[in-house]
Amino acid sequence: MHLTLITTGGTIEKTYDEASGSLANRRSIVRRMLARLRLVDTTISTIELLSKDSLDMTEEDRTAIVQAVRAAGGSPELATQSTGIIILHGTDTLEKTGDRIVREIPSPRVPIVLTGAMRPYEMKRSDALQNLNEAVFAAGVLPPGVYCVAHGRALAFPGVRKDRDRGTFTKPAR
Repeated sequence: MHLTLITTGGTIEKTYDEASGSLANRRSIVRRMLARLRLVDTTISTIELLSKDSLDMTEEDRTAIVQAVRAAGGSPELATQSTGIIILHGTDTLEKTGDRIVREIPSPRVPIVLTGAMRPYEMKRSDALQNLNEAVFAAGVLPPGVYCVAHGRALAFPGVRKDRDRGTFTKPAR
């Protein structure tokens, strides 16, 4: 399995700055996270696209994400070696990006999985490593489509929403 992982920042990659006492996106820490996983017969190519809180993302940033997904082989017209694509994303606007990807790439060639975390990787009781691990697994077993994977569930776009009260993602019944 060969996956492409696109990092955009978000809570999952926030680090603590002792000088300012703040959490912020400074640089990708995904390699540290991946080093904690045992990935047999899996290679992951990482694209460090953005390092932003998703609340600060613009439509131009979302365009860059869609272009990176296309370049990684998510579009039917591009046949590259990627068997799945993972996007690390902030949870606050993950739904906007997922909905945009499914609108612009309605029939992806591979599974495209968006994930993030409610608490940064560096904090105790973080869901970051669990969600990353689930995203890697999901990108290897789900059929082509666009998904949010977190907290033991895979939800297909469109229609995924962040449930702030429960601290997870949901997909309301239609």
